[in-house]
Amino acid sequence: MFTAPDISYMAFAPLLIVLLAGAVGVLVEAIIRTPATRRAVQLALTLVALLGALVVSAVQWASLTAAGNVAQTGFFVVDRQALAWFCLLLVFGALGALLFAARTRAGEESFTSLGAATPGSPEEAEARRRGLEVTEVFPLLLFAVGGMMAFVSTTDFLALFVALEVFSLPLYIMVALARRKRLLSHEGALKYFLLGAFSSAIYLFGVALLYGAAASTSYGDVLTAVLASPGDLALFVPGAVLVIVGLLFKLGAVPFHTWSPDAYQAAPTPVTAFMAAATKAAAAAALLRIVFTALYPLEWELSWMIWTVAIVTMVVGTVVALVQTDIKRMLAYSSVAHAGFILVAFAGFSAQALSAVPFYMLTYGLATIGAFAVITQVREKAEDGTVGGEATRLGQWAGLGRRDPMLAGAMALFLLSFAGIPLTAGFIGKFQAFAAAIDGGGWPLVLVAVVASAAAAFFYVRLIVLMFLTDVPEDQQALVEVDYHPYTRVVIWITAAAVLILGVLPAGALSIASDAGVLLIGL
Repeated sequence: MFTAPDISYMAFAPLLIVLLAGAVGVLVEAIIRTPATRRAVQLALTLVALLGALVVSAVQWASLTAAGNVAQTGFFVVDRQALAWFCLLLVFGALGALLFAARTRAGEESFTSLGAATPGSPEEAEARRRGLEVTEVFPLLLFAVGGMMAFVSTTDFLALFVALEVFSLPLYIMVALARRKRLLSHEGALKYFLLGAFSSAIYLFGVALLYGAAASTSYGDVLTAVLASPGDLALFVPGAVLVIVGLLFKLGAVPFHTWSPDAYQAAPTPVTAFMAAATKAAAAAALLRIVFTALYPLEWELSWMIWTVAIVTMVVGTVVALVQTDIKRMLAYSSVAHAGFILVAFAGFSAQALSAVPFYMLTYGLATIGAFAVITQVREKAEDGTVGGEATRLGQWAGLGRRDPMLAGAMALFLLSFAGIPLTAGFIGKFQAFAAAIDGGGWPLVLVAVVASAAAAFFYVRLIVLMFLTDVPEDQQALVEVDYHPYTRVVIWITAAAVLILGVLPAGALSIASDAGVLLIGL
């Protein structure tokens, strides 16, 4: 006999708002035929849904009197940790939506006119001539954010897999929708999809092993089973390792990072900005919840893996980024190095990581979205004088500080934050992550992280020097154009201000992050 599950719809309200708005967005695609009107409605719907869910999440946070609520017994909880990640993802989603809606001065958007057409085909040319637009990206963004919100609040391994697919499938599609370099975009999306499917299989194999050992896929039941049989870990350890490997793929840690450079470079830059910030945040959140509610008795067995992956990730990400000549690929490998810095916080499974990782992802995500927003504003100029594709070669950024000092200054601020320079948000974020590692006895790992941070500063500073201290070659002056769109500039100024404020006055955000270090466990 089927028993209806007991679901707390009020606890689920932020998630339901986002997913229902995504469903309404699909209907909008079928009802409104005029591209310009449809685009305006989709943008308004997306922003209202994301900001409305953000307000509801804040109200839920303020009304919590204990650890949190059980949204669905055995599957989802809404505790302070989940609400903190909700807010992060909703902010990243709203900033991403603004970038999705931005255009060049010539009225060109970042997405292809007809996603179903073969790159370079007559159908695609006809769609471009008729002014068609792929406004489906807005409901796809909402479904991705909704999936990530479910991802960070689940307490069951199978529910986690469902949420993983809900937010991954829209990302695979959006990576393939670049307006320019369409074949490269398809290649990046295919690599991302294939490696994503491969990692999902590894994750499910790990879940099967845990189920075989605990007879349940609930985090709480797995924890109980591990504690009840400390001498019989033959299935628990390999199962836990494979589950963590599946999440390390989403985090972009070495050796599961190979999709990152291709997907980052090939995707439309607004998608890259959203994906780089939100996907990594969701993966870090899920890893935190699994480690601290199901697998922490296996600290001794799993530490070797986390330490090894963290060191290799920091070293490979930093060294390979040093030799990149394309800014998007440089930031992609920079994100790999940052995945290593995130893993540093997990050393010793210190409870301090529960507040350090959300704060680190807030600082990293804001700087990432801001940096990719700047990239969309620096573009090549075509022979006929029109604005072309993005100028992503390092040499094309020479003298940007003289062309647009404010834009170059914002980019420099984001790069300094990535490097962890004091008075930027990145410095406070790294300090928190490294402090959590030291609290867990991981000071050797912190030592490696500090050396990697110092080495990584080279390629960040190299770009700053190029922008402000290098003259534009005479034959290159007319080949680069600084574009302008109010939505993009709003994103840049918001993220730049946040990076500066969090670096100078971090006390308020740190207090909130400290309050977020509460997990609703024992379910």
